[in-house]
Amino acid sequence: MIDVIDKLRAHINNIALHHTIFDLPFAFMAAFLAAGEIPDLRTLLWISLAMMGGRAAGLAIDNLADEKYDAQQVRMHERALVSGAITRKEAYASVLVYMVVCILSVAQLHPICLKLLPFAVIPFIIYPFTKRFTCWCHLFLGFALSMAPAGGWVAVKASALPADAGLTSLPDIISLPMIMLCTASALWIGAFDAIYGAQDAKFDKEHGLHSMAAAFGANGTFLISGIFHIVCIILFAALGYVLKLSWPYYLGVCVAAVTLYYQHSIVKPNDFSKVTQWYFMRNGIVSVAFFFFTWFSL
Repeated sequence: MIDVIDKLRAHINNIALHHTIFDLPFAFMAAFLAAGEIPDLRTLLWISLAMMGGRAAGLAIDNLADEKYDAQQVRMHERALVSGAITRKEAYASVLVYMVVCILSVAQLHPICLKLLPFAVIPFIIYPFTKRFTCWCHLFLGFALSMAPAGGWVAVKASALPADAGLTSLPDIISLPMIMLCTASALWIGAFDAIYGAQDAKFDKEHGLHSMAAAFGANGTFLISGIFHIVCIILFAALGYVLKLSWPYYLGVCVAAVTLYYQHSIVKPNDFSKVTQWYFMRNGIVSVAFFFFTWFSL
């Protein structure tokens, strides 16, 4: 029994389940904004399971792709694949399980969601390999994770369509507010990933990997990430204006802005000592708070 529990913990570690707090609130935020009220709880359940399944599959693929590099970095030695807590065969099997969960969950939503699923899944599959050819891999991660709010928005909007509605109905589903929300969340996540990755600039250069830090240095990465986060806050504020949201939403935007400013102020290009798990969990907590501010503004 203990071995089973240890193995379960290893798989949870492999997909960093606690990091779901970064993107699930954005998926819920999109669902609530698309509905203009509290969405159907059944729809929220399937959105959650689909997003978590897809995200887990993507992270498992990422760890498989990067295992040989992670094994060479001391701070990565506790990862499940590197430590041997799970085998590659088990990791591949878990990817299949996660994808089945994702597909079956999406199948419970409007049929158009299943048709659009490849557009959400493909970025997760491609992302782990982007560091081999582009320094903008961090933004691609943000784009992949922005499929969470995109999926939440589409699932709710599609629920109002006839069951036989096809892809020609996309103009009734995809709109400017959805694009703004997805872009803001992509910049939010991508910029933080660039800051986190800046501490690996030397390693990336030595191993022929691409990253913003390898291309622009830590100073350049911090500057670009700061610009991304400023644009992110502007987009969040503009989203509230476009959707005519009430004052609690803007309070959430202010909380997010203050948090981003604080996060940037405590980390320096030559000092990554503050880049800890708490550093990232703080962002997750803010995204949860932002969701509730959005809810209260409807």
